[in-house]
Amino acid sequence: MRMKKGGLMAVFLVLLLRVSAAKVDTLDVFSPAMNKNIKTVVAVPDHYDRSKKYPVVYLLHGYSGNYAGYAKMKGVMETADQYQMLLVCPDGGYGSWYWDSPVDPSFKYETFVAKELIAWVDKNYSTIPKASGRGITGLSMGGHGALYLAIKHSDVFGAAGSMSGGVDIRPFPNNWDIAKRLGRYAEFPERWEKNTVINMLYLIQPNTLKIMIDCGTEDFFYKVNENLHRELLLRNIPHDYITRPGAHNGDYWQNAIQYQLLFMHRFFTEPDPGKK
Repeated sequence: MRMKKGGLMAVFLVLLLRVSAAKVDTLDVFSPAMNKNIKTVVAVPDHYDRSKKYPVVYLLHGYSGNYAGYAKMKGVMETADQYQMLLVCPDGGYGSWYWDSPVDPSFKYETFVAKELIAWVDKNYSTIPKASGRGITGLSMGGHGALYLAIKHSDVFGAAGSMSGGVDIRPFPNNWDIAKRLGRYAEFPERWEKNTVINMLYLIQPNTLKIMIDCGTEDFFYKVNENLHRELLLRNIPHDYITRPGAHNGDYWQNAIQYQLLFMHRFFTEPDPGKK
């Protein structure tokens, strides 16, 4: 049988893609704090070996998204193979902002992600069960959530990223169910001040958290990300900051997520010159 060179190359590429395809499962993870199962996508390298220990990146979706969002993005799940790490994508509820809500006891997503899910993943997979083996990132509401959880739980996460993140909630008192989770800003300003990322930087201890922020110049969150960047500079907190033309949409995040995952890979594999 004869085969044209182009056809042979096509077969080779198909085989290569099959070899490097991560194993992706959608699972139910029970949350004792909320007394319900939470849908969670977990991607592991295709040749996952329980005798090895793998780092884990937790990916948080945005306000109108869900656990399946990252699995639908081109090339994201495959990075589990490329970088030999696990990807965990929990459902964060509709407008949870990844807080333990003081208003609605059915929303305890900080407890779920930072405690219950971590324990479940470390129990059921062969992971590096410490901050140096865990990263967390997200987009929009999930960008806020990733930084919020990593800053509050620096013993759990060693690296945090944000794509188009709502890193200061105060300019948006009537948007995205924030008031449903914290109460109205006019009535409970202390909750808003305490639970917005830009006001939490004092909690970051030196050399405890690697940070990467990314936001497009046409994004409605661009200004608050610029403010966060300047505040980090003022406090001498090392971080990577990427900005480029782009809006608050899937096209931007499809590009941004690859930078985030590369950042996480480098955190896991390269020695930190800031630490002895």
